[in-house]
Amino acid sequence: MKLAIICRPFVFHGGIETATAGLVTQFVRQGHEVHLFSTAGQQEMPGVRLHRLKVLAVPSLARILSFALAARAALSRESFDVVQSHERTLGQDIYRAGEGCHRAYLEVKARRLGPLGRVALRANPSHRALLCLERRIFSPAGTERIVAISRLGKAEIHHLYGLPDSRVTVVYNGVDQTRFHPANREIYRAETREALGLGQAAWVVLFVGSGFERKGLGPLVEGLALARDGESRLVVVGKGDRTPYRRLASRLGVADQVVWLAPRPDVERLYAAADAVALPALYEPFGNVHLEALASGLPVLASSRAGGAEVVSHGKNGWILDDPENAREIREGLEGLRQAGDRWRDTARAAALPFTYEAQVRSLLGVFRSLRPR
Repeated sequence: MKLAIICRPFVFHGGIETATAGLVTQFVRQGHEVHLFSTAGQQEMPGVRLHRLKVLAVPSLARILSFALAARAALSRESFDVVQSHERTLGQDIYRAGEGCHRAYLEVKARRLGPLGRVALRANPSHRALLCLERRIFSPAGTERIVAISRLGKAEIHHLYGLPDSRVTVVYNGVDQTRFHPANREIYRAETREALGLGQAAWVVLFVGSGFERKGLGPLVEGLALARDGESRLVVVGKGDRTPYRRLASRLGVADQVVWLAPRPDVERLYAAADAVALPALYEPFGNVHLEALASGLPVLASSRAGGAEVVSHGKNGWILDDPENAREIREGLEGLRQAGDRWRDTARAAALPFTYEAQVRSLLGVFRSLRPR
């Protein structure tokens, strides 16, 4: 099959990027001819023909529109069996809604703003452009098939845009179950903890994700403070403005319990060093961190607002928060994970086993076969 995939540049670390890299690699392994349409920052991949799109970098409105137009122009020069886009673009057969609905995200963001902030949010030209592209994709005459990455995402699309069930299919992400494995604990745990200045006996919670506000870092810091356990540590890995969260940790008296790290390619070592993973997201279509943690044998503190909670079993391999903005509920969840100790390691690993890249590709091929003939 000659397949075109449209996406922003990805690397082999980071949640959505890792998921895309694993998916593309699996298509190649199964013998498909894969053409990748991305921007100048995309690295070469073995067996993949890379088409670099010329896109305006700034302002963000120009970047959004020029990417969509450049992708459509590039696709018109060649024929493909299937065109799948991971971005809000034009002319694809399948749109993979890996970021969920922008409309839903803005609704969540607006609830945390004052009246003037909400007006500015609605008037933002970049948001307006994304909403316009999104409406086009989800319109009756828009993209033929939509792939949601969780049941939550499918329900959201149905609720906001009224798409029939037949047009939206749930295909969960895969995870590299060799890279993320409980055996890493014996290999990397001691040396990683030493390098980060973590005590070998400390109970360590890991937060992985960029976009700190959306992924609930503030309430997590508050929950850590409420636990009043000076021996616990929170390791934060991701990009974003740390200043307000450092100030919050300092004000709450837990600044010395939080370790701040930039994104790194060896994140599997951090999972090995941790005892639990926390992602109390306010909005998260899925969150591959859930699968990476479970595959590593770690219990997960998950949010009911994240699609990734669908792979977590409350009280068996993790803890699901009804309200991820409630610091007391987060404290209770952290205490529940700590009391479980290592008892949930095997059930955590078992929960991740069905989520392979092979299974993801198999499901996508089923979607491809359902497309109308070109």
